[in-house]
Amino acid sequence: MSKPFIHPHALVETNEIGSYTRIWAFVHILKGAIIGSECNICDHCFIEQGVKIGNRVTIKSGIYLWDGVTIEDDVFLGPNVVFTNDVRPRSKQYIKPVPTMINKGASLGANSTILAGVTIGRYAMTGIGTVVTRDVPAHALVYGNPAKIKGWVDEKGEKLIQLTDSTWSNASGMIYIADGKGGLKKQ
Repeated sequence: MSKPFIHPHALVETNEIGSYTRIWAFVHILKGAIIGSECNICDHCFIEQGVKIGNRVTIKSGIYLWDGVTIEDDVFLGPNVVFTNDVRPRSKQYIKPVPTMINKGASLGANSTILAGVTIGRYAMTGIGTVVTRDVPAHALVYGNPAKIKGWVDEKGEKLIQLTDSTWSNASGMIYIADGKGGLKKQ
């Protein structure tokens, strides 16, 4: 097992970091955070206790992950994505954090804002500057303020082509069907 790389100017208080993970300068990770293997956490990020990060996750610069945020495997977070964990914030009043879930393979564009308590579905994608105030279904392409579904994407982020009311295809001919939860899944 290869130890994680931790830049000498990072402040890392947790021991729960998987092999081959890279943590760059001016990152602060609190005790109690769990980080998987082969992650890349870029400069100027903050990760609070209670955050769970899967394997092969990319966290670009300027992202703060608050208690209650869970990020599954293969997620991409673009620069300056904003997470919240309190839907009614008040100074000096502690409220239990609202859980937020970013599912496997999702990609969040730079400067997206994610409201506390939402779930981003598997392989969903947000455009740059998107404001997410509701759950995003699997494979959905959303953008705008507030986020609206503008299309569907495959696991590589390529747009899907609609074949019927409940069937889509990617360029390789892989078929996706409605999953019964508002999103798509491979047939």
